[in-house]
Formats: sequence, structure tokens, C-alpha cells
Amino acid sequence: MQLFVNDLTVIDFSYLCPERGIVGESWIVDIILDGSLNDQSMVLDFGRVKKQVKAIIDQSVDHKLLIPTEHAYTQVTRETEGTHYWVDFLRPGKTVHLYCPADAYAFIDSDVITQESTIDYLQAVIKRELPANVEGLQLTLRAEEINGFYYHYTHGLKKHDGNCQRIAHGHRSALKIFIDGMRSTAWEQRWSRRWEDIYVGTAEDISNAESMKLSSSAQAHAGEGHIFYSYMAEQGLFELILPKNENEVMPTDTTVERIADYIAREIAIEVANERKVLTANTSTANTAASELSAQSLKIKVIAFEGVGKGAIGYA
Repeated sequence: MQLFVNDLTVIDFSYLCPERGIVGESWIVDIILDGSLNDQSMVLDFGRVKKQVKAIIDQSVDHKLLIPTEHAYTQVTRETEGTHYWVDFLRPGKTVHLYCPADAYAFIDSDVITQESTIDYLQAVIKRELPANVEGLQLTLRAEEINGFYYHYTHGLKKHDGNCQRIAHGHRSALKIFIDGMRSTAWEQRWSRRWEDIYVGTAEDISNAESMKLSSSAQAHAGEGHIFYSYMAEQGLFELILPKNENEVMPTDTTVERIADYIAREIAIEVANERKVLTANTSTANTAASELSAQSLKIKVIAFEGVGKGAIGYA
């Protein structure tokens, strides 16, 4: 007998990739359980699947950074006294370095993070918690089908009282942009490219090498081409070093509400500047009309945070 639950949960996380660096991702989870019927004439109660199995999946990978422990670039060092780990990912010229509590990571025994390697990891964890009558487990991980442009971003929210405070978790997110009421796929494409595999950081979290708990590898490889982040949150001290060109700094926190507002404001500035350039050589009357148009410019940004949720920003 088989029991299935589609859309059991969505896991929002980031992972280390040899080619792309830190990648934010969102995968939808479907599950099938094989087994004999219990004394309730069930393989497993749906309520238990939705609570227990979902909780195991969330605790194992959701809002974490997935580390490919078998890759040649990966170095993992546990703090001698304490609960933190150093992770150094030694991509040539684009190294990434972290110092975080153990719960901020999921260590995957693979040389790359894929849906298949993540499924193997999750199946091993879940099977230990299932009752004896459940003999088989099939997991499917899939990305949301997005009809349009999207971007992968990673961030951390130090003020959050949950797992969003972890400095390197992320999302694969759709984006919709409207200029004066008309949807603009051109602007959606621009931001999709601008924030392709991006880390979005907060200005007040920028630190320096002298004040951080650097590993020996970070001391050897991190330099002027890197940006340094450090903050203390409820779960402990979080530190991250990554290439500047794979990063964008916001003046505010990086909640999805702030992200939607930030993108809208950035677009408003760019559109207004472009309109001024186009009308620089026109007549006085046309220039006045253009200035009026720029003043009445309306930008609307629908920024998703993973699947099925997000915020709307205006400028």
C-alpha cells in the first residue's frame, strides 16, 4: 500500500556550488510512503505525515547552508570548544568562508549539491523516525514552475527570532515589475541578471578581518576582493566572507519587504535618469512634460520569497 502527500513543504536554503558560489534555492517536497496498514487501517496518519515528517525535513535542511563535504574545495573544521564550525570553500579566486553554529549547516556526503544528493540525505534521516510498518520512502524535490524571470538570492536576518537569522540561507524567487501600470519584462530580466546567484547583505553588518574569527584558510585567501560580514543573533555569532562581485549591499535589513522596496526605488531612479537622457536635447516644452512624467512615475515590484509568498513595494 502507498500513501502520498504532494506539496508537503517547501525548503528554502542555500548551497555551495563550485561554479556559482553561494546559491539560494527553493524546492517543493512531495512524498510517497510504502508499507502495510497499521491497526488504524492506515500506512501513516496524514496528520502525522504533515507534522512529523515535515518537521524532520525542515529541521534537516530548511533555512540552512548545504555543504558538499566530498568536494575538493570544501574544508570543514569544528571548534575545539564550542558549537561552531568553520567552513572554507576554496574556489580559485572566489573563496567563501563561514563561521557559524552547527545548526546553520547541513553536511551532505557528496561532491555536489543536487536534488538527488539531498534526497539521499533526507531519506536517511527520515527513515530513522518512521514506524516499523512503513517499509519504503520516496521523496521528490522540484523547483516551482515560474512563468517569467526569477533570481536566486542568499541572505541572513540577524533580528529574526527564528531560523531566518542564519547568515547564509536563501530562496529562488519570482519577480514582477510594473512601470506606470504596465508589466515590464525588460526590467524583470535586468534584475534577474543583476541578482543571479547573489548574496544580499546589510550595510551595518559589514565587518573587517581584524575583528573576526578567521580560519587559517580565510586568513590566507580572503582579501580586498572579498566583503566581510559579522553579526550576533539569538542563535550565536555568524560570520561570512565572500567575493564582492557576488554580493549587493542594501542600506537596510534584507527582509522581502525591504527587498521589494529597494528594487522599486532603484528602478525609479534608473527610469527617471533614462528619461532625462532621452529628452536632454528636446524643446523646453517637451522637457517640462518629461519632468512632469518623471514626477508621476509609478513603480510596483512584486518580490517573492521562495514559493507562494512575498511582498509588494512601490516607488
